[in-house]
Amino acid sequence: MIINAMTPARIGSTRLKMKNLALAGGRPMIEYVLEAAKNSKVFDSITVNSDHQLFKEIAERSGVSFYLRPEELGSSTTKSDDVVYDFMQKVPGDITVWVNSISPLQSPTEIASIIKYFQDEKLDCLQTVRDEQAHCLQGDEPLNFSTVGKFAQTQDLVPIRRFVYSIMMWRNSAFMKEYEKSGSAFFCGKPGYYSISKESAIIVKTEEDIRLVDFIINGNKSGHWNLEYDPIIEKYGL
Repeated sequence: MIINAMTPARIGSTRLKMKNLALAGGRPMIEYVLEAAKNSKVFDSITVNSDHQLFKEIAERSGVSFYLRPEELGSSTTKSDDVVYDFMQKVPGDITVWVNSISPLQSPTEIASIIKYFQDEKLDCLQTVRDEQAHCLQGDEPLNFSTVGKFAQTQDLVPIRRFVYSIMMWRNSAFMKEYEKSGSAFFCGKPGYYSISKESAIIVKTEEDIRLVDFIINGNKSGHWNLEYDPIIEKYGL
């Protein structure tokens, strides 16, 4: 059973430029992710899948492989299904695991537990989720509580399962069969969902998110913080 980890890392970003390379605790976020994947000891290979050669140096620095994806798969409109299918074609294996580069607080132990769950349950695809036991709305409509009668206690609510994307994974045979049939395969075959820790559920998309991660890592209580990037960007004129 060959299990390949893939960490996608685009150089572009619509909300926060080069967020993969933003520093938290003095290190670019992607390095924490690659380190956790390595220390989980569950992968036969770990590959940074990127649209820019800069990430080849990041991969080498972390002691993992690098794959330069086709240019057409590097835009902000690229669909994840297409990225996964392309990678499966280029890096053969039995299971492909998307280890998100913007989820820097994942632990090696939790990653290993997710992989074990996938195998034990004989799943074809898995998405990580965060169970939120809170009063939730969709638009202005209650999802898991009623506005009639006395206000429900939080502990009595049915949890809402929020997609997190820190880890996503697929059995290659099921994914490729469905993709070649319909052009999409994110939820191929037998799906499963794994509820993860609050730390792993922190996905960095904004400067505020990076500041939170930096605070967790550093414990910085000074209130003074500036957004910084890995110095490697200067080499590439970014």
